[in-house]
Amino acid sequence: MRGSSARSVNLALATWVSAINFWAWNLIGPLSTTYAEALSLSSAEASMLVATPILVGSLGRIVVGALTDRFGGRVMFIALSSSSIVPVLAVGFAGSIDSYTLLLVFGFFLGIAGTVFAIGIPFANNWYEPARRGFATGVFGAGMVGTALSAFFTPRMVGWFGLFPTHAIVAAALGVTALVCVVVMRDSPEFVPNTNPVIPKLKVAARLRVTWEMAALYAVVFGGFVAFANYLPTYIKTIYDFSAVDAGTRTAGFAVAAVIARPIGGALSDRIPPKFVVLTSLAGTGVMAVVAAFQPPPDFWSAITFITLAVFLGIGTGGVFAWVARRSPAASVGSITGIVAAAGGVGGYFPPLVMGATYDAADNDYTVGLALLVITAAVALLYTAFRLHAREPDTSVPTHST
Repeated sequence: MRGSSARSVNLALATWVSAINFWAWNLIGPLSTTYAEALSLSSAEASMLVATPILVGSLGRIVVGALTDRFGGRVMFIALSSSSIVPVLAVGFAGSIDSYTLLLVFGFFLGIAGTVFAIGIPFANNWYEPARRGFATGVFGAGMVGTALSAFFTPRMVGWFGLFPTHAIVAAALGVTALVCVVVMRDSPEFVPNTNPVIPKLKVAARLRVTWEMAALYAVVFGGFVAFANYLPTYIKTIYDFSAVDAGTRTAGFAVAAVIARPIGGALSDRIPPKFVVLTSLAGTGVMAVVAAFQPPPDFWSAITFITLAVFLGIGTGGVFAWVARRSPAASVGSITGIVAAAGGVGGYFPPLVMGATYDAADNDYTVGLALLVITAAVALLYTAFRLHAREPDTSVPTHST
């Protein structure tokens, strides 16, 4: 393979790797209502079950991003897909014996699969010139479709094949994916290993202002996506009394809308300053959270509400990472990506816990949790509008990237 065909194949394969790992990462969320009924879990206990893989998958991105700078995307994709197999099988086993404790323990290790994002962004950046990195990271980000695949298919597959066989199928898909990466995937010729020790690299990234500004924004937009993609089955079942399968279908629609919007946000950021894409995302997110708090009736109006929310979150995730690609010094992209991606995941960790803790059983609403989302989006919007520049200085000199 040469030139454009090589980069297209590698970008497509990286997107698939992301999708199958996102599916694995999100195996518990679509079944949370099933576990809650079988194990008689409280709202807070069910929220903890959903949130645990999110936390590990988030914080693990910091180290994985730095390791990607050193070993390259190909090695890391292979290692990650392979190492996610055992946790997937272990979660299936814990669920099949109705053990809440083991689900929490193995769900912790399942979080490994969620670190895939910190690998793919620098991998895609290396394959594409700066003017097209918004497109490239947006396409790779479409691997978030794995959450939609999980939401739609996991409850159905459990009905067709059983709980543990479903997890075995996903584990097998991870194994096949790793083998295909061994045979087909290649790092870009532009990739230059950064062999400096990981900790100093992370310290350098942590000293850059761009790292924390982008991390804060990503915590809102990607964190919002992750939170809803994982907690929406519980939300829909609680508010609208749908079955687990029906709630999963609607959650899949939410995830697909965000996935489609992400590369659009990235492509728009190649044409206009990413600041304006992110501002649009934050404003739309806040407005749609207000609408959701009024519990629009099913099925048409509620669907429009959450799909529109997903679109705003999706273009925001594409916009933020296009901004990261523009502003980051080339030698630190992986490290910065790891920290930013971790912040996005952590941003998705707390909302399910907050939603579970603030759920008003008497009025059957999540108003407090949605109000906090509105406030967070508003604060991020004001900071972006008044503190961040629409056009950044040349990042070829690292000292100017701060």
